[in-house]
Amino acid sequence: MSGTKPDILWAPHQVDRFVVCDSELSLYHVESTVNSELKAGSLRLSEDSAATLLSINSETPYMKCVAWYLSYDPECLLAVGQANGRVVLTSLGQDHNSKFRDLIGKEFVPKHARQCNTLAWNPLDSNWLAAGLDKHRADFSVLIWDICSKYTPDIVPMEKVRLSVGETETSLLVTKPLYELGQNDACLSLCWLPRDQKLLLAGMHRNLAIFDLRNTSQKMFVNTKAVQGVTVDPYFHDRVASFYEGQVAIWDLRKFEKPVLTLTEQPKPLTKVAWCPTRTGLLATLTRDSNIIRLYDMQHTPTPIGDETEPTIIERSVQPCDNYIASFAWHPTSQNRMIVVTPNRTMSDFTVFERISLAWSPITSLMWACGRHLYECAEEENDNSLEKDIATKMRLRALSRYGLDTEQVWRNHILAGNEDPQLKSLWYTLHYILCQYTEDMDQKSPGNKGSLVYAGIKSIVKSSLGMVESSRHNWSGLDKQSDIQNLNEERILALQLCGWIKKGTDVDVGPFLNSLVQEGEWERAAAVALFNLDIRRAIQILNEGASSGKGDLNLNVVAMALSGYTDEKNSLWREMCSTLRLQLNNPYLCVMFAFLTSEAGSYDGVLYENKVAVRDRVAFACKFLSDSQLNRYIEKLTNEMKDAGNLEGILLTGLTKDGVDLMESYVDRTGDVQTASYCMLQGSPLDVLKDERVQYWIENYRNLLDAWRFWHKRAEFDIHRSKLDPSSKPLAQVFVSCNFCGKSISYSCSTVPHQGRGFSQYGVSGSPTKSKVTSCPGCRKPLPRCALCLINMGTPVSSCPGGSKSDEKVDLSKDKKLAQFNNWFTWCHNCRHGGHAGHMLSWFRDHTECPVSACTCKCMQLDTTGNLVPAETVQP
Repeated sequence: MSGTKPDILWAPHQVDRFVVCDSELSLYHVESTVNSELKAGSLRLSEDSAATLLSINSETPYMKCVAWYLSYDPECLLAVGQANGRVVLTSLGQDHNSKFRDLIGKEFVPKHARQCNTLAWNPLDSNWLAAGLDKHRADFSVLIWDICSKYTPDIVPMEKVRLSVGETETSLLVTKPLYELGQNDACLSLCWLPRDQKLLLAGMHRNLAIFDLRNTSQKMFVNTKAVQGVTVDPYFHDRVASFYEGQVAIWDLRKFEKPVLTLTEQPKPLTKVAWCPTRTGLLATLTRDSNIIRLYDMQHTPTPIGDETEPTIIERSVQPCDNYIASFAWHPTSQNRMIVVTPNRTMSDFTVFERISLAWSPITSLMWACGRHLYECAEEENDNSLEKDIATKMRLRALSRYGLDTEQVWRNHILAGNEDPQLKSLWYTLHYILCQYTEDMDQKSPGNKGSLVYAGIKSIVKSSLGMVESSRHNWSGLDKQSDIQNLNEERILALQLCGWIKKGTDVDVGPFLNSLVQEGEWERAAAVALFNLDIRRAIQILNEGASSGKGDLNLNVVAMALSGYTDEKNSLWREMCSTLRLQLNNPYLCVMFAFLTSEAGSYDGVLYENKVAVRDRVAFACKFLSDSQLNRYIEKLTNEMKDAGNLEGILLTGLTKDGVDLMESYVDRTGDVQTASYCMLQGSPLDVLKDERVQYWIENYRNLLDAWRFWHKRAEFDIHRSKLDPSSKPLAQVFVSCNFCGKSISYSCSTVPHQGRGFSQYGVSGSPTKSKVTSCPGCRKPLPRCALCLINMGTPVSSCPGGSKSDEKVDLSKDKKLAQFNNWFTWCHNCRHGGHAGHMLSWFRDHTECPVSACTCKCMQLDTTGNLVPAETVQP
């Protein structure tokens, strides 16, 4: 390679050695320098490796190409192609094997001297060496030599030893090649095809040719300019790359008429292309005067049978060093590792890092791939972040049928885990709204009460402005009176929505207090009793909580403090309670003392205690605030709830546009589209259901259920949705139509028969035992036959031969519908064969091919989702 840029070759079977070829051959040994210092005389290749020069061979001048012997023994045997066309076998080390010692120095001489362009060892028969030479009008350009040939010429013409140096023993000269190919043409590149020992691909002057050594008189070729650097993909033996100037062509030998792919043309001529030996479909290219190596990752995407598509190409560039690169070589075993050499023989060891692709499953499993490695993210044992993730919560709630209880709507918060107080408040509010609205509709009560219920307390309060006056009421257990607003119908309705009183004219909070005591909420029960001016009952509840063993023992102390209440403004009791109430941990105990120490008409300490439930604060406001004060407070509280996305605010907004705004803030904060979908479906007005945001939440939740493979749950949700919103029920999109008259069979069966003709004439009657339609109701032509039972479609599976009596009883007792799933029409979209769904499912459990004789269609393999199993029963 005198006068040209150096080339570099890795040893095929010695992973720590490589050779640099230019005017001489230099053998290097690579070693790691991670835990050791750089040795004297070594060359730094990278931060982790260095190269040591082992030997130099300068006995073979006029080098044009070099090829390393592919067999294990001898390891350091190289073939060198010279400018005069000779091929010389040389070595870079001493080999003590006498069998191969005689190969060193052996020369293979063509009839006419011309330049040798390329060499290639046969990967299957290691003794065969192919040489590609320049054109000669009276000679062949592709010569295949057997290095173990014993042929020795008697006389060597003088023209054959032209450019030779020194005397060469006649016994080391071989002039008779094993095969001669490509007459009157030039060979610029060649490679053996690994699939067959006697197939050779050569880049000739103006075509790519495949030579079969079993019949050398014939060849398969395609005219092209891309004849340089032919190389076979080691993982896909029918894929070949070649180049011309700045363009790379990818060929498929099974369709050799034209390239299957042409890569983007480079502005400078290419000097080398090479497939990565450790990575599928990775091609590296190098252009002249460049320090960048371009990589093309070819990925085939799965396509249906019969479709032909080009592979997907991912292109990227790497820069192993700052200087121009003369050549590069992939490491034969180390993944994505290469070594590059510059024109001044500076070398660099470089690893191409794979792109890292992440995959996050719908059930929060995280995996990523890097090269040949697949990593899975494992949660730490003490890490409970996964349990707090909203996707995990929604998945568990979907398994428990959360949101689907329409009889006792309030129970949905229990199905959600009974852990979130906001969800509890939401479902209790929705429960009362639905119950109140249903009763009002059944009783057909006058007025607009039903719509007010849906509109929430905010609208209820606005409808009663200027209609309420206050009056003095006596305390129970105290010689004191307080101003309380008279309760009109609207305020009573608001208290009912808050849960303080039950439906009817009775405004007694006793039942509500009893329910709180049973649930162990003594502090809240005492506060509600106090707000209803019953301090004696509040003290009694606190004492009961302290003595129950489940409550706080400090409740006795709080009860004692309440019993010392005095109405004097300057008393020590009032002063101490005002100071120490803020130190209490329970918010209901705080607001009790805030209420007792507040001035008449000024209850900010109660109304703005955010830790107290919204329904309790609103109920308190309905009892003690005037119309104007109540309206301002509800307006302000509603805006706060909407901004915070607090579900307790649905009590105020109702299922209105304001409720959608509040739910939007909630979804933005939590991502809980599940609760948003079910909530908005619970009887919202039509204009609210048609809101784009509501439809967006519903569709996202449906997609989420599909992604989790909760197909049955998604179907239940769709049924639930169609019941609450009939307009969402989709129209039938697929019909089974008659092949003769084109009418829909299912549609014809669902309509009234014309001309008074009954379905009994077609085998359909009110009796479930005769529910079959074996002919088209429109033209009465017979329906197709099932490919397995050979009975006309429309005949129930249970009445087909082979069906057991027990199966028939079960099928008919479950439902009297005409078309149960086992009786559905099903067919392959490719071959059009099919039959009863039950029969097809049974057949494809054990087979992949079509059940029809002589049909080779792989029906089951065409169905990409056929083998998926619903995941409703799989716990995360």
